[in-house]
Amino acid sequence: MKAKSFGETCAKIFVWLAALSVLTVIFAIIIHILIKGLPVLSLEFLTREPFNMGRSGGISSAIIGTLTVTLVAVVIAIPYGVGTAFYLAEYTRDNFVTRVIRFSAESLAGIPSIIYGLFGFIFFVIILNFRWSIISGGLTLALMILPTLIRTAEVAIQTVPYSYREVSYSLGGTKWQTIIRIVFPCALRGIVNGIMLSVGRCIAETAAVLLTAGSALHMPNSIFSPTRTMAVHFYILAREGISMENAYGTAALLIIIIFIINYTANMLVNRFAGENAAGRKNAGRTENKNKKL
Repeated sequence: MKAKSFGETCAKIFVWLAALSVLTVIFAIIIHILIKGLPVLSLEFLTREPFNMGRSGGISSAIIGTLTVTLVAVVIAIPYGVGTAFYLAEYTRDNFVTRVIRFSAESLAGIPSIIYGLFGFIFFVIILNFRWSIISGGLTLALMILPTLIRTAEVAIQTVPYSYREVSYSLGGTKWQTIIRIVFPCALRGIVNGIMLSVGRCIAETAAVLLTAGSALHMPNSIFSPTRTMAVHFYILAREGISMENAYGTAALLIIIIFIINYTANMLVNRFAGENAAGRKNAGRTENKNKKL
């Protein structure tokens, strides 16, 4: 008994030390970047376009490029990713086709981003003649984040208890009504978490975007214009030693944007989940009162 207790204590200590070491490294990196980058951030830095290869000016065009490429990728990938997840979880049984789809999604999730970049360069930039542009970068990123969206959304849907579906069917609800009004709200938190992971990957991606969206410093005027994202801008400035000061400022802004997006999404999801829970409680109370009457 003592040996078992000693083993459990050692395991807990090891787990805590592992978690603390990871958190320490993460916070050390974030704090270092913020200390170096926050003094660079100013209204002029955020609103002016870069010039002189990024040594001077700001990063307004890189901000717009990052947001537009990410928006194109997310708008394209979310319907296909979430729709495929609902198809696998709700409309099919475990068979050869579903196993092939899941295996393909898991395999695609492990492919390096540079491979997606090469594919996007050959197919979107050259074959479809989109050239280096926002649409080429967005389509490439959509393909890259699609496996993550499918797997995270499917897992979130599968965590919803089947008894919820049975109650809906017993009350006369159709398959579609059950999915929209019962399954989707319950799985929303997990689906949004998968979307946030995908958004973060799009914002921070460098190789795939560099090969498909280009690295133009000027402000894009359409989705067919080349652009430079903040991750690519930071990479070029740091790799070529053009301006480490502006590189740290760009990195600090990237961290802040990702934090704001994640915080806002979690806040909205928690509020939506709270409203749904309150609505279910009120419905249950009303039903109990009707039964008593």
